Amino acid sequence: MSKRIIVLFVAIFVAFTSTVKADEGMWILSLIHKNYEDMKKQGFKLTANDVYNINKASLKDAICGLSNERFPMGFFCSAEIVSGQGLLLTNHHCGYESIQNHSSVEHDYLSDGFWAFSKDQELSNDDMCASFLVRIDDVSDRVLKDVTEELSYDKRQTLINKAIKEIVKESKKDNSYNVEVKDMFAGNQYFLFVFETFKDVRLVGAPPSSIGKFGGDTDNWMWPRHTGDFSMFRVYCAPDGKPAKYSKDNIPYQPKEFLPVSIKGVDKGDFAMVMGFPGQTERYMTSFGVKEKIDILNPAAIKIRTKKLDLMKKDMDASNKVRIQYASKYAQTANYWKYFIGESKGLRKLNIIEQKQELEKQFTDWLNASPDRQKLYGTVLSSIEKNYTENKEKSLGYQYVIEGLFQGGEIIAFPLQSMQLYRALSAEKPDAATIKTFTDNLREAGKNYFKDYNASTDKKIFAALLKIYYEDVPQVYQLEIFSTVQKKYKGDFARYAEDVFKKSIFADETRFSAFLDNPSKKALDNDMAFVVSQQALQQYFSLGNSASDEFENATRLFEKGIMEMQAGKLFYPDANSTIRLTYGTVGDYKPADAVQYHFYTTLSGIMEKEDSTNDEFVVPAKLKELYNKKDFGQYASPNNDLRICFTTNNDITGGNSGSAVINGNGELIGIAFDGNWEAMSGNIAFENTLQKCINVDIRYVLFIIDKYAGAHNLINEMKLVN
Repeated sequence: MSKRIIVLFVAIFVAFTSTVKADEGMWILSLIHKNYEDMKKQGFKLTANDVYNINKASLKDAICGLSNERFPMGFFCSAEIVSGQGLLLTNHHCGYESIQNHSSVEHDYLSDGFWAFSKDQELSNDDMCASFLVRIDDVSDRVLKDVTEELSYDKRQTLINKAIKEIVKESKKDNSYNVEVKDMFAGNQYFLFVFETFKDVRLVGAPPSSIGKFGGDTDNWMWPRHTGDFSMFRVYCAPDGKPAKYSKDNIPYQPKEFLPVSIKGVDKGDFAMVMGFPGQTERYMTSFGVKEKIDILNPAAIKIRTKKLDLMKKDMDASNKVRIQYASKYAQTANYWKYFIGESKGLRKLNIIEQKQELEKQFTDWLNASPDRQKLYGTVLSSIEKNYTENKEKSLGYQYVIEGLFQGGEIIAFPLQSMQLYRALSAEKPDAATIKTFTDNLREAGKNYFKDYNASTDKKIFAALLKIYYEDVPQVYQLEIFSTVQKKYKGDFARYAEDVFKKSIFADETRFSAFLDNPSKKALDNDMAFVVSQQALQQYFSLGNSASDEFENATRLFEKGIMEMQAGKLFYPDANSTIRLTYGTVGDYKPADAVQYHFYTTLSGIMEKEDSTNDEFVVPAKLKELYNKKDFGQYASPNNDLRICFTTNNDITGGNSGSAVINGNGELIGIAFDGNWEAMSGNIAFENTLQKCINVDIRYVLFIIDKYAGAHNLINEMKLVN
């Protein structure tokens, strides 16, 4: 995913009318007052200050982004606080890696679930962070103070980067906050985001995968849906309330705000807003970019992931140990494998290229009506088209490097963690203390890596994907080792892989540990896996710079021009992993002729889907027992069924997983976890009549915690509102 695209694509057919519809848009919290009147019309009963306020507690203080410690601002999921003791709710698939890391054949939390009935039973996670927004500042004027359109791209970026560096330095002074300046609208605006990041996040509860992943890959991205996609964690801090790494002395975090949990349920037309961290959209992408996705990028990713999934599945089916080791890896690979398939289908079916071309025609007509606009914007579209045309082969090669090498065989990516050690060993006068620091770090990394690593599985993936790369990527972007494979191994990638795994220090924990006991530059230089990883890295840097300065500048000007052309329209920037709010309503939809989807699903639907011969549709015995007894407690709907999921027209994307779905009173009604198949083109063009956000009903979450797991301690901790 890359560049951008604005707000107007559904309105394109009626040629730029009024404002963006309420359900489309990922809005910046500090600017939400601009949407306030529209939100009130939809059913919002609070004030804009109740959403975002830097002087007192507001809803923003109950929302957090989940990340890894190495990349604290790289939010992979969203979450929300639901108690005054730091209790956190997110998706099961967001917590899946943590659940898997704590699982073993003896303690199979993936299959059986996990529940902490007291705080001392909660499980620590070495590499999980939760970040809470402190404030957002619009720093556009300062960043762009000395920037003019006459400047070269390089000079422009130099001035911008200098200003950003100064702002970040000032914002981090005398505090431990994480700070980042993010560009919006392809560099036309800049915002400062300040976060407080907590590094002690412990697993509290997770249903078995037969609930949390019910429907598996078959139902992924689909509606109707019956997945109890939730997990629970708790944020801990030092006794003084400040962030701290794991310690037995840490205490539960007391948030400034937490969300009350509504058990009243939802009806069609009810207001619903989602707060979270959407990862990346490309709503400004031109028709040329869409064509590249359909013709080049998505087919490559689908082909590579299909092969990888097939190989993993065979080994996982044959071994319980491998099933647990590769559960999270398989799920991550499968998720976007299916996404790319659906996106390509949606882009074609909804005629997105034609929609983009219509917008580009209107843009061209608009700029041609003014000499000044011709001077500034006249070459924008031709520059963008030129970049895509000239870089077709590079784009293909880059996609194969990412999908087939770095996300292919793990033995290619893992050696890259040794780069700091390699540089230290390569120094004219190697420093023993520095080398020890890096070897200690690698020892810890290796422990985590080999725990969930099966060399036999990885060897098959490594050989198969290298072969695909060799066959599909133009000669100019091939790896040097391919000549060795052809000459020494007669083109047999399996034989080559056999040698790599037999000899490489990165394929075996014992060899890796022995290397760390006596590390040397020579050992790395001669290591076959290390050599492949270095060649892959060279191609990554070579191919990753295909976008020219001319293209980057044209992309910025295209977005600037669209906003100028649509003066008076309320625009939102593309998602870029910054905290956003999207609002709309609960509702059903009509995906095809004679097909009408209701806005909620029930436990009865789980029983209808049950298939004991398919592990994606196994229903736990206790859940069936509760269903047969109709023992739903206070979580039942008026007709005494139990609702599982519901749909809204909120505008979400990857990264929003785990986001709070909040009603007009500021109460939690669900957890967002997916989008629908019919609108998989949504990252590029919002489809107003089809696009849906799929949410797990909070009453089903509570029912599983209470009735299924018996974790009454967690129910008692939350504030339930009827």
